[in-house]
Amino acid sequence: MSEITPRVRFAPSPTGYLHVGGARTALFNWLYARHFGGTLILRIEDTDFERSSEAMVEGILEGMRWLGLNWDEGPFFQSQRLDLYRATAEKLLASGHAYHCFCTKEELEQRRAEATAAGRPPMYDRRCRRIAPSDAAARKAAGEPAALRFAVPEGGSTSFDDAVFGKVEFANSEIEDFVLLRSDGIPTYHLSVVADDVDMRLTHIIRGADHLSNTPKQVLQYRALGAPLPVFAHVPLILGPDKTRLSKRHGATSVIAYKDMGIVPEAFRNFLSLLGWTPGSAYKDREIFSSEELIQLFGLDGISKSNAVFDNDKLAWFNTEYIRAYPAQRLLPLVEEEWQKAGFTPTRTAEEILAGMELLKPRARSLKDFSTAFCAYFSDTFAFDPAAVAKFLADANVRALLAELAGRYAGAAEFTEASTEQVLRAFAEEKGLKAGALINGSRVALTGQAVAPSLFAVMVHLGRERVVERLRAAPSISVEG
Repeated sequence: MSEITPRVRFAPSPTGYLHVGGARTALFNWLYARHFGGTLILRIEDTDFERSSEAMVEGILEGMRWLGLNWDEGPFFQSQRLDLYRATAEKLLASGHAYHCFCTKEELEQRRAEATAAGRPPMYDRRCRRIAPSDAAARKAAGEPAALRFAVPEGGSTSFDDAVFGKVEFANSEIEDFVLLRSDGIPTYHLSVVADDVDMRLTHIIRGADHLSNTPKQVLQYRALGAPLPVFAHVPLILGPDKTRLSKRHGATSVIAYKDMGIVPEAFRNFLSLLGWTPGSAYKDREIFSSEELIQLFGLDGISKSNAVFDNDKLAWFNTEYIRAYPAQRLLPLVEEEWQKAGFTPTRTAEEILAGMELLKPRARSLKDFSTAFCAYFSDTFAFDPAAVAKFLADANVRALLAELAGRYAGAAEFTEASTEQVLRAFAEEKGLKAGALINGSRVALTGQAVAPSLFAVMVHLGRERVVERLRAAPSISVEG
């Protein structure tokens, strides 16, 4: 249990769209805040002015909205908070925890190259730290370009307790005197993140383990500023199936790309939540959790130290499970969005559309199925799968028999699942044909696909008139590849 009401943040950089790793970090922060009735702050770290863009910001916001990750404060933009960072830098300078560095970029690169060639760590040699503060101030006042560096203690170590990894310690000799302000006055990540986290009164920093090496530099600043340390929790990385860092070579990494692939947002959220977190041994045999259950169960103690593996097949399984479980009424707006994107207009009644969704959702792997393979259930304009036609309708005799079968259905006394099956099987026996040939052929003629729910359930859903019309048109279906 958290002893204080948490204030947490998600702080993406708008140099790319919301990716899987960032979405998982946002989700963990959201779950933690919601579990304890805390506050989630959204902060856009956009001080990389060359690479940041409004389009990327909107992409991040769109991804979070799609996942249902609402924030309580923000979005705040670091580009609008530069005065805070410069004031924080001045405070560190005045207290002796920072100093001006007059080394040029060329000089620094040359020294790094020399250190590397000599087998030494390519760290800053701290030469400007030896300049008297009064002399440095005079040179800066005279207009000489200077960056501002943090003066890392020369001995001892810097440690902190991480909620996931336990005590983490770094020798100060391995921490470079890092830059706080560049010579152009633009803050670095190390300065802006601490200034913001202190100003926003954050209690917990939940972020990826790739930030673990940045943390001692931030801990040193907290202590220099006399600010209390937040609780740090570094979550494991997400790897591809080949156990390397997840990247585009493993498939889509943008959250919106998964939306475009027809993934249901709740399925993606459930899947992401279990990448590096478990709800405890009492739930070891469960994988499907509602949002309310995830909020109730989430805690930092369930986060794993081991890296997580992103499994696309597992995500597909989650998606099918969620689509199957959704009531048709809840599924409808998601499907309608797919139809709009695909330029597809259903021509069935609202009642028929909902009935079609109930019939089809057990077979759907993606929302996109409703705008591709399932079109025949919602409109009389649909495409035939060439492979299905070649396999089951290549025989002209089968197509002719389907047209004749249409007449039997037109004159049948009733049109139920049982009666439609009885008519087809009796017709096949009469013609000395295996019923399977007519069942498979009818399925393709009616839906355009080789795979569908029970043929006779499909017939009843489509209705007698539509079934008769489509079967009568079977001889005209093109069998050309």
